[in-house]
Amino acid sequence: MSETFPQLLLERVSQFGSQEALREKDYGIWQSTTWNEYLQHVRHFCQGLVSLGLVSTDTVAIVGDNRPEWIYAELAAQAAGAKSIGIYQDAVVKEMVYVITYAQVKFIVVEDQEQVDKILEMWDQLTGVEKVIYYDPKGLRNYTEEFLMYFPDVEKLGEDFERENPGWFETKVSQGQADDVAILSTTSGTTGNPKLAMITHRNLVSMGRSLMDIDPLLSGDRFVSFLPMAWIGEQMMSFACSLQKGFTLHFPEQPETALANVREIGPHSMFSPPRIWENLVSQVLVKMEDSSRFKKKCYDWAMQVGYEMADLRFRKEEPGLGQRLKYRVADWLVFQTIKDHLGLRHLKRAYTGGAALGPDVFRFFHALGVNLKQIYGQTEASGISVLHRDGDIKFQTVGTPVTGTEVRIAESGEIQLKSAAIFAGYYNNPEETAETLVDGWLHSGDAGYFDEDGHLIVIDRAKDVMTLHDGTKFSPQFIENKLKFSPYIKEAVVFGGDWPFVSAMINIDMENTGKWAENNQIAYTTYTDLAQKPEVYALVRKQVETANSDLPEAARIQRFLLLHKELDADDAELTRTRKVRRGFVAQRYDDIISALYSQNDHLNVETVITYQDGRTATLQTRLSIETMLNGTE
Repeated sequence: MSETFPQLLLERVSQFGSQEALREKDYGIWQSTTWNEYLQHVRHFCQGLVSLGLVSTDTVAIVGDNRPEWIYAELAAQAAGAKSIGIYQDAVVKEMVYVITYAQVKFIVVEDQEQVDKILEMWDQLTGVEKVIYYDPKGLRNYTEEFLMYFPDVEKLGEDFERENPGWFETKVSQGQADDVAILSTTSGTTGNPKLAMITHRNLVSMGRSLMDIDPLLSGDRFVSFLPMAWIGEQMMSFACSLQKGFTLHFPEQPETALANVREIGPHSMFSPPRIWENLVSQVLVKMEDSSRFKKKCYDWAMQVGYEMADLRFRKEEPGLGQRLKYRVADWLVFQTIKDHLGLRHLKRAYTGGAALGPDVFRFFHALGVNLKQIYGQTEASGISVLHRDGDIKFQTVGTPVTGTEVRIAESGEIQLKSAAIFAGYYNNPEETAETLVDGWLHSGDAGYFDEDGHLIVIDRAKDVMTLHDGTKFSPQFIENKLKFSPYIKEAVVFGGDWPFVSAMINIDMENTGKWAENNQIAYTTYTDLAQKPEVYALVRKQVETANSDLPEAARIQRFLLLHKELDADDAELTRTRKVRRGFVAQRYDDIISALYSQNDHLNVETVITYQDGRTATLQTRLSIETMLNGTE
């Protein structure tokens, strides 16, 4: 049995050879790559890197959008016995320098001029990097740096190497071991710089096998690879699962066209973090706001029928004949059109993971008939440890452990995991490894418990769970997710715990709120200007009231404000996967948090923002603070 990714590639090539393996949209046309061609690229790029000096102890960094070249580069490094590390394509120079230096990178594979320019800016800070290899030559004709190389030129070196060393590639791949490190994967870094998790081939292959045993995909199925390949969730589907099942990967033309390309392809499986599902809900809700009265009535009726059917399924109850007929009409009249517009019509299963998804969003998709399932895992567990099974879905939970995974709850309430997918430790960080891995058990840092049906309920990060003033424990993330169900709220950060009541800092959704303002003839200039409009405060207040309505009284938001800027990964307020860095945000906005717990109804702020090119600017504005009456009106 194949134990490494390159060995799985050879296995799939012998099985599917001339069939489509990869498709990329380029200049509006879908270009196909067969399994044979896929292997040829990996073989030549691997041998090219080796002829440039790559050895098994080296690390290859890859930066760019999802492209076949990313796949080739990662598998090429692994075929040579080396490892790869993915870097988020929107990472700023400071973040890239940290990762490249810490991982002791020897070769960097980048997509285009933008990434090359970032490397040139940091070049004097890098040590040990020998070559920077780019695969989109646009704009790079006049770059003369000796360390720059064009991707096909490296492949040409590999062809020359092959003529002199026939059979070398197959021999080298056959020597790969399951416990070789396949990738270094950056952790989310919510509390500081990311750690580098060493993920072995055994970890990834066993995790992919467990997922495919539960939810099998076929070689003819379609999957759109549009989430960053630096994220463990995309590694899971685009590598661990596709190399075992042989389904076709599709790459969007641009990140901006990803959801349009999803609609075009109609994938059979989709895995996305909560922000993608929240965005899809927002799209539907905003479009319904603009539709005719008749369409709104049809939609409202259909959604009521859909929610009734979803709740029956959650309770594992059989719907009556009348209920089934009503749902069939709702599906024909409304749901099929919505699913078709979102690209979800052919989905067998959809997954959400990386953070908790709000119950409102979860119920929404099940009302439409989308088989959306929550997973629980983390980078250190190679992506998945717990998963909903078909027909056994409870939106409050994350499901039951996957095959071969043990889950236990420590006395402290911490979730602990053990399986063949648990990582080998943190790269060059034995202290953190010893704290996180104890006797083979991964200490997740998450708080949770099992319900009466054996489903795991994840409360929040253990350090983020807050104790309300009445003594009950509550998850700020749960309240935030209720707020983010609104199409007008993009992000929210909730505070409570040591404070006398719950408050919130809220980011409006610029696109949806801006459209609402235009429809209501409210003039605005910038994000800051729009966020401080009294009419927008009134709009968001209604959303807060809705979220508060079914929360325990002690957990209701009593004061909130609309932040003058969007929380941004470039300002270190969010991780690259859009998780809030709570500690940093609390520290940075200490004056705002203090004002939320004061008697004041406004606050003057001055803040420094960082643009993508590294420039900074100072922003001054007055923020209004809204007070709810006992958390409701």
